[in-house]
Amino acid sequence: MGLLLKEGIDINLIKSAFLAFSVIGFLITLINIIPIFKKRLANYTLQLAGLIGNTSFLGIPIALALLPSTTINFTIGFDLGTTLFAWIFGPFFLQKKSKSNNLPNIKGLLNALINSPASRGIIGVLLAYLFQINEILGNYLWIPARIVIALAIIIVGTRLGIITNRNERILELNEEIKFSILLKLFIFPFIIFLICKFLNFNFYQSSAVILQAATPTAISTILMAEAYGVKQKIASKILFTTTLTSIITIPILKMFMNLFIKQL
Repeated sequence: MGLLLKEGIDINLIKSAFLAFSVIGFLITLINIIPIFKKRLANYTLQLAGLIGNTSFLGIPIALALLPSTTINFTIGFDLGTTLFAWIFGPFFLQKKSKSNNLPNIKGLLNALINSPASRGIIGVLLAYLFQINEILGNYLWIPARIVIALAIIIVGTRLGIITNRNERILELNEEIKFSILLKLFIFPFIIFLICKFLNFNFYQSSAVILQAATPTAISTILMAEAYGVKQKIASKILFTTTLTSIITIPILKMFMNLFIKQL
């Protein structure tokens, strides 16, 4: 909310949010209707872990460090789109189906939408604009927002510490987990790159959304898996492995963008 109030809601933020939300939704649909993809990513935990990135705790700090401030709305927009999708559809996908019928749980879907951190942030921003206190509130929230972003890496480290302290073989990966990791760190960023070229994004706009797409698996995936008791160990392994691997893949991706995308 602090970042949104400071930078303002513009068309770039909306485009980036729509891009993230729609592409993730399209890819999950595609995975579930094409047998070869469904076989490799057989459950929603694998699918969400392969598409929902840690855009809030890692993506935004990385973008602030590597990209000019003019691209911040593309970064925030992608984070909002990803977060909205995760917290709207994640609980909807992972929750147990009602025993009485097979109809979608509309009440659960609406509750997930209302309780989404991104939804609350957007509602707060809209209220601030409505009461014309957006500039004042934005100035007050800007400093704590930057502090939270700067310290967000601690949350990631703490979560990884909890995972490593468990008596389980974190790096023992089966084929489906490997494919989810491949999707998250390589295939998904490449798809976003192709879409950026199709939409004629400039270098910095492309860099902003590609870096967000290349972030490791979001902490929200393991939180939802634990909340609904669905494939928690798988979510832990993917979170742990993608986070460690991204230490190498994100710098390589940034070098690739500097060498090739900027010249195109």
